[in-house]
Amino acid sequence: MNAASLIAQQKDYVLWYDKPAKDWNEALPIGNGRLGAMIFGRAGEELIQLNEQTLWTGGPVNQNPNPNSQKFLQPVRDALFKDSIQEAVRLLKKMQGPNTQMYQPLGDIIIKHKFKNVELDSSTYYRSLNISNATALNQYTVSGIKYSREIFSSAPGQVIVIKLTASKPGSLNFTVDVNHELRYTKKVTGDKQLLLIGKARIADDERRNPRPFIFQEETSCKGMRFQFRVKPVLTGGQLNTTDSSLVINNATEVILYVSAATSFNGYDKCPDKDGKDENALAVAYLNNALKKNFRQLKADHIKDYKKYFNRLDLSLTARPAPGLPTDKRLANYKAGTKDLSLEEMYFQYGRYLLISSSRPGGMPANLQGIWNNNIRPSWRSNYTTNINLQMNYWLAEMCNLSEMNQPLIDHIKRMALNGTATAKNYYNMKGWAVHHNSDIWAQTNPVGEGNGDPKWANWSLGSPWLSQHLYERYRFTNDKNYLREVAYPLMRSAAEFCLEWLVEKDGKLLTAPSTSPENVYIHPNGFKGTVTIASAMDMEIIHDLFTNIIEAAGILKTDETFVKSLKEKRSLLNPLKIGKKGNLVEWYDDWEDEDPRHRHVSQLFGLHPGRQISPLLDTAFSNAAINTLLNRGDGGTGWSMAWKINFWARLLDGDHAYKMLQELLKKSTLNNLFDTHPPFQIDGNFGGTSGVAEMLLQSHLSEIQLLPALPAAWEQGHVMGLVARGNFEIEMWWNNGRLTKAFILSRNGGVCSLRTNNPVSIKGALNKTKVVKQLSQDQYLFSFKTVAGKIYELSSN
Repeated sequence: MNAASLIAQQKDYVLWYDKPAKDWNEALPIGNGRLGAMIFGRAGEELIQLNEQTLWTGGPVNQNPNPNSQKFLQPVRDALFKDSIQEAVRLLKKMQGPNTQMYQPLGDIIIKHKFKNVELDSSTYYRSLNISNATALNQYTVSGIKYSREIFSSAPGQVIVIKLTASKPGSLNFTVDVNHELRYTKKVTGDKQLLLIGKARIADDERRNPRPFIFQEETSCKGMRFQFRVKPVLTGGQLNTTDSSLVINNATEVILYVSAATSFNGYDKCPDKDGKDENALAVAYLNNALKKNFRQLKADHIKDYKKYFNRLDLSLTARPAPGLPTDKRLANYKAGTKDLSLEEMYFQYGRYLLISSSRPGGMPANLQGIWNNNIRPSWRSNYTTNINLQMNYWLAEMCNLSEMNQPLIDHIKRMALNGTATAKNYYNMKGWAVHHNSDIWAQTNPVGEGNGDPKWANWSLGSPWLSQHLYERYRFTNDKNYLREVAYPLMRSAAEFCLEWLVEKDGKLLTAPSTSPENVYIHPNGFKGTVTIASAMDMEIIHDLFTNIIEAAGILKTDETFVKSLKEKRSLLNPLKIGKKGNLVEWYDDWEDEDPRHRHVSQLFGLHPGRQISPLLDTAFSNAAINTLLNRGDGGTGWSMAWKINFWARLLDGDHAYKMLQELLKKSTLNNLFDTHPPFQIDGNFGGTSGVAEMLLQSHLSEIQLLPALPAAWEQGHVMGLVARGNFEIEMWWNNGRLTKAFILSRNGGVCSLRTNNPVSIKGALNKTKVVKQLSQDQYLFSFKTVAGKIYELSSN
């Protein structure tokens, strides 16, 4: 593994371009988890758009904004059982609450150069983002003078650093200005810092229709304060100022230190009267950074970033990457040119984006990670919990970025606290409930404000799905203290809600109301419906939760009575059904979809991210999953195609999974490699990276599967640093589509169970081998005890 680590350190993944970004969708993202920037790379007037992850509208949620909600639940259920769907929809709208708040941009930095003779040599223009060390670079030549801008967002330094240089001494002449779409104040301080001060809106002002009824007062808070500061340090030249800008003349090198802070002080505190001192925070960040020069800050930044990024390396080709700009490579790929190194880079780009937007101690990545330039972003750039937030974190554990999972775990704790109030106030039930949308304030109520379509607004099973992430973290880390103290209590409480949410009908337990986000069915009586009972997704999510709790309680040797109850209830859950088209039935009955190609394939939750459906468990249901995907088609939005990579990988069809990866790159990838819904939505990037990992390694069932869904296009290759459940780190080589060698690092001991498509021998292990027939081929099962810290070598027989 040491040799592979050296390979990873030497291998650079660089997005580069021969022209500036024409718009935000071509700008390049940097981030340290908290501070993000989009870099346009313009020669004469550079634009750097900033974000700070805690800058949102609003304040702490009112935990009971719709006190009348409870009285409508039973009438909704009565209407559903009478097939009075429209009446159920009407009543469900009366159970809705306020919408979430919005993630906001921090503002813009504008660097305007004053060239004496403007003769830009376009042949020298270069703009890049090196995701191997998380630095951005922009170079160009004007009138024979080479100009350069190097930019990074430092986690150790908690600042963004911009270094400007010129090849000819005394040739840097430019102004620095700032701007924001919101009302703001800008000024230059006595020590020549450029300061922008603003305040977020109190609430979202996106409402186009009046509310049909008045909610309780949402918040007494008066909006979040924010600021950012720009401090220049010059080599040569002069620094002058106006009232609201910095003026640099005749310098040879300029370092711009950018610090920022908000008054956010926690999800349950008003950011104005109970907020932090954002001025003191921004000043402290800046002063600490100024103690180090550019070289020291850059070295610290790269060392910090690489300790995460270099854990994993993927090599699909020995050929060097084509010497073309990334946008031209992508255009060629879309036209059918093979480019395995672009696929490698796309996989690593997802890891880069997660490291850059989700750091321990911070907030989880939202619909856009941390990159947003709109004060009214699409879907509020919030946390959408019926797929998108969860997809953001599928890659974290398996791609060796467990620390980046921590913000989600922490936010689940916050949602559980607010969700306990939601379960009580909206439904008079135990446990905790989370609905379709959340935000930095951990909102959990049904959204929609009385106007929302229940197919998204009233979806109620966020807590059991989020609980899956709690348990999956244990399955990867084997941390029993975490399981006992954090995951299990929250999972148990989510189950308490589910137990009360379930109702009995014809001897089975089912959910009512139920939706299959965000789809519409055609009822046999001819009407279109969005609400039903016992959607397949509902039943699969609850089955998953109950199964995980039963397993976790066995590990912890606790809760025998509760586990006995869950086993009984699980056996009574409304079962999965296979429809007339050989499909997995999505609704309560085998009804047609209004849109047969709908982007959501929610009924396959049990295939991925669940573990209820697999060709290794029951081919009847896995074949139904195949037919469902074939009926849905290979199209969809970016994140939808990303989910389908994972689906096909779990079905052990590497070639179809690979086709979906190609579709994602060809149809839903922007020139800066951002995923587009459209517009930009980061879950497609994260889901795509997860899908590639699932093609190479799976461990959701009882064994670790090596190369379970390897496509023919990846005939040979090497991967180092993928992580399997049980806390095993894997390195593999393959050739002609067959595993040739592997190393397995047992991080904390335990039994290692393997499944391979060809026989292997294992050095230093007393293993039991079993040959089984699976999917018309022999597969080989191995099981052996491991010692913590020891590496086991596998070689092909």
